[in-house]
Amino acid sequence: MTHTSKKLDKSQVELKITIEPKDYEKHLEPAGKRLSQRKAIKGFRPGKAPLATIKKEFGEMAILQEALESIIQEAFYSAIKEEKLDTLGMPQINIEKLAPENDIVFTAIVAILPKVELPDLEKITVKKEKKPIDEKQIDETLNAVRGMNAKEILKTDKAEGTDKLVLDMDMLIDNVPVEGGQSKDYQVYLSEDHYIPGFNKQVEGLKKDDEKEFSLEFPKDHYQKNLAGKKVDFKVKVKDVYERQLPELSDEMAKKLGQESVAKLKELIKNNLEQEAEQKANQSVEIEMLDKIIEKTNFDELPDVLVDAERQKMFFELKADLDKHGIEIDQYLNDLKKTQEELYEGFKEQAEKRAKAALISKQVANDNDIKVDEKEIDEEIKIIEAMYQSNQEYLDRLKKPEVRDTIAMTIQNRKVIEWLKNKIVKNDNKKAEAKNVDKKDEKEKK
Repeated sequence: MTHTSKKLDKSQVELKITIEPKDYEKHLEPAGKRLSQRKAIKGFRPGKAPLATIKKEFGEMAILQEALESIIQEAFYSAIKEEKLDTLGMPQINIEKLAPENDIVFTAIVAILPKVELPDLEKITVKKEKKPIDEKQIDETLNAVRGMNAKEILKTDKAEGTDKLVLDMDMLIDNVPVEGGQSKDYQVYLSEDHYIPGFNKQVEGLKKDDEKEFSLEFPKDHYQKNLAGKKVDFKVKVKDVYERQLPELSDEMAKKLGQESVAKLKELIKNNLEQEAEQKANQSVEIEMLDKIIEKTNFDELPDVLVDAERQKMFFELKADLDKHGIEIDQYLNDLKKTQEELYEGFKEQAEKRAKAALISKQVANDNDIKVDEKEIDEEIKIIEAMYQSNQEYLDRLKKPEVRDTIAMTIQNRKVIEWLKNKIVKNDNKKAEAKNVDKKDEKEKK
């Protein structure tokens, strides 16, 4: 393997890499086996056919393309190690030559660490405030737990209290049906907050076979951007109403849930709520802390590759979120009346912010000798292996040096965040707890 390097603007380097057949041959057999596992070859069990047979079945080009990712990753990693480049983000790869039994030639444009001038961290302060857990929250959670174990009985009277409605629903904007806004057998629990404020109130009091039309405004932060903040018309027809009989809150119910008593169940719920509140407080304080550091940090011009890599991550994160809600990305773009390129452009500001956060983390780690040792990486890999023990392909990827480097960077980022929090974050929880104790004493005196 040979390579050349060329410096570009915006803290970038272009590597031109040439890989000879003898250097990538070792990747062909595993790639062939992967192909034969996905499509059976007559006379052989999946993944057991010899490479020569696989070549005849699929063709040498198909095998080479299957192996291409691992070939490029190995060659790129080797080149940046030799050049001693401190890279950031994913490279932009352009294949210039690809043919079986010939040299593979590709270019990789990669961002390198630009100059970052951190502010005086001693002058940055962020307050952490965790909302205390009260009895009302515990009772609401207890009722939700009871609701999960409720008996449901059909009724002919109007829906009220903790009842459940099953209805057919249509959503429209300006008399035009909303794409994906038609639901059959849609379940509504009156005792639970609906994601559209006011929805439960509109259907409360309806009976079986009742029909109703009403309008509501979607929340401005709704995940479907074509509906966020808009007034939507609803048409509903009630198919059934169920009375939900919640089990009595007793020690017997608590034992069914694995707790000794109601008191122990409440204690468990309180602990869980406190952990959740702590997690939210940490997330909030980390965002505020990074925002303040970014605002006061001086950066060299950001590499396009780095910003584009963050855009790509944001795109896949959005797609994964839409998939969870059963929405295709093409449908989402159509609703927004945007192309994928326009969506990418809209990601630019947030992508730059994320890129700057990554640069700050790297600089803080360098300045303060925050490192990750091999034992820490091994322990993290063991955790990942336990999660993906049935996915051999994923387990094989964990053995690659570039994946190991990514895991090391993730651990380092966590360490940097904790280091910054210890330096910058001021915890006001004790003051809040003291105030609560004072209020409690006052009530007892009264």
